[in-house]
Amino acid sequence: MRSAGYTFAIIAGLLMSGCETKTESTQSTFDRGVIHVSCDESFRPVIDAQVEVYEASFPETRIKVHYKPEAECLRDFLVDSITMIIATRGFSENERQAIVDSLLVGPQKLTIAYDAIAVIVHPESPDSLFRMSDIRNMLTSEVLTKKKNKGAGTKKAIIPVLDGGRATSTVRFMIDSVLQGASLGSHVVAAKNSEGVIDYVSRTPNAVGFIGVSWVGNHEDPAQRSFLQKVRIARIEARDSADAFVQPVQYLIYTKSYPMLRDLVYVLKERHRGLGHAFANFLKGERGQLIFKRAYLMPALRPFYVRQAELQEEY
Repeated sequence: MRSAGYTFAIIAGLLMSGCETKTESTQSTFDRGVIHVSCDESFRPVIDAQVEVYEASFPETRIKVHYKPEAECLRDFLVDSITMIIATRGFSENERQAIVDSLLVGPQKLTIAYDAIAVIVHPESPDSLFRMSDIRNMLTSEVLTKKKNKGAGTKKAIIPVLDGGRATSTVRFMIDSVLQGASLGSHVVAAKNSEGVIDYVSRTPNAVGFIGVSWVGNHEDPAQRSFLQKVRIARIEARDSADAFVQPVQYLIYTKSYPMLRDLVYVLKERHRGLGHAFANFLKGERGQLIFKRAYLMPALRPFYVRQAELQEEY
């Protein structure tokens, strides 16, 4: 019996070894395979563009992006099947240690671009210039709109619209960075997602929406041009001048004059140097950084040259 058990152990070991070899041989590479990415829904337009270009260059790859509120993305730090997370922050030291202990992998994080939160209003809204104090007030208590003309009738309360409940990066930014920890008022509307914010504002003249600039910043993109026919981008008090009101254009993200800015960060949890590493290299490489630039975010890893240009019509 002892001899038979020993033989069985050897056979089982050989079978397991064969399985490991097969698994290793089918791991993804830069030009072949499938990975799953968990991404903050705020960045869907620009990440869709990144994936489209990468997969066109390497047709045997499949980058499956799961768009979610940021809090759900951060929970995916400990999900083994998710190779990469794209959100507005990386991991803390405690989260890094949890990833190492749970998944036996050393995670990497890198800021690859800078994003801005755009403020959008209805085309007929009389309010299109906001100080940061105005934004804080409208998010915590009811504020009335201005009158478009004298005798225009009763003013309505401004309806702030965010891209979901407490789970999104935009909501977290507004609470942490704008309100300094204060609670949102009960009158704040939670749309289903960023596109839902645009839709709500387009139908509601007294609404003010807050979304990532990659949804409305690129007026060369047909989809975003259609959005900009329904809403317009408001101007916000500049960080460096109380008398200037600015939009979230690339140069003002670069100079940090626009007041509501946030990072775009990837977290990579791939054990071998496969498709996950390759896509990360693409995002931080020249082509990926140019796609961020084309989407009117600010690339974090390539130099930005300021040149004189003709003023374009406001969108």
